[in-house]
Amino acid sequence: MGESDTALADRLPKTRAEWERTLDRLVRENRFTVAVVFPLNGAILLVASAEGLLPDPLAFNPALVLFGTLVMRAPLVVGAFPLTDRRAATGVSILALYAYGIEYVGVRTGLPYGEFFYGVELGPTLGGIPLGLPVFFLPLVMNAYLLCLLLLGERARNGAVRLLTVVATVLAMDLVLDPGAVGLGFWVYPGGGAFYGVPLSNYAGWLLSASVAVAVLDWAYDRRALVARLERCEFMLDDMVSFVILWGGINAWFGNWIPVAVAALFGVGLLSTDRFDSRLLDIGR
Repeated sequence: MGESDTALADRLPKTRAEWERTLDRLVRENRFTVAVVFPLNGAILLVASAEGLLPDPLAFNPALVLFGTLVMRAPLVVGAFPLTDRRAATGVSILALYAYGIEYVGVRTGLPYGEFFYGVELGPTLGGIPLGLPVFFLPLVMNAYLLCLLLLGERARNGAVRLLTVVATVLAMDLVLDPGAVGLGFWVYPGGGAFYGVPLSNYAGWLLSASVAVAVLDWAYDRRALVARLERCEFMLDDMVSFVILWGGINAWFGNWIPVAVAALFGVGLLSTDRFDSRLLDIGR
């Protein structure tokens, strides 16, 4: 090992606590790039791909799609990292396996989301299901869960209130996500659907998946510790900011105005928690 390699190794964090501080600082210092620049560029590139404005190597490039998604997920992953012990990691793994399982059943039987197929390659697959699926599924439910903990306050202690609120929030997020994804051609419902090409069965399926997710997250994470981390980690919901910008912009391009309005409501919710404010848009911070 050369001197430069040794010097680099010496600068790397040695303990989990050091890694946590280093990752926190990295995300905090790059909030604007991660939460605003990436989703804006992503929306432009995805729309350009759908409209045939990019050459084949770049249009819906799976590596670019996955890389951009992973970057936008960084605030959530880094925010949850200090609380992710063995029990939480087991819960996340259970949800990842559930995501694969329910998607596998869905592609082959049409249950519970309705008959659909993937119209765009989203990277390597296993049994016809993209390996990157958890990167899309888990943050959707985790962000909804965290946002509801913040907005509900003490009411989040009530399990029934928490379940109903998070499930409703997940459904609202999918009201934004699915029409935009159908517009891009990410997935296709052959029979069409009543809501911008999305069948109502899709949202019935999400009632099941969101309920499973809430039950697992309740078991996996200490709710009070999550709330405490949310209060001191200002960037933990930045992935929701990215969601509003990316999918709100994509839906606006396709003229899906109800999803745009729902995305705007999420922006208002983030504003009320001081997570989507002028400080995030301050490039110099």
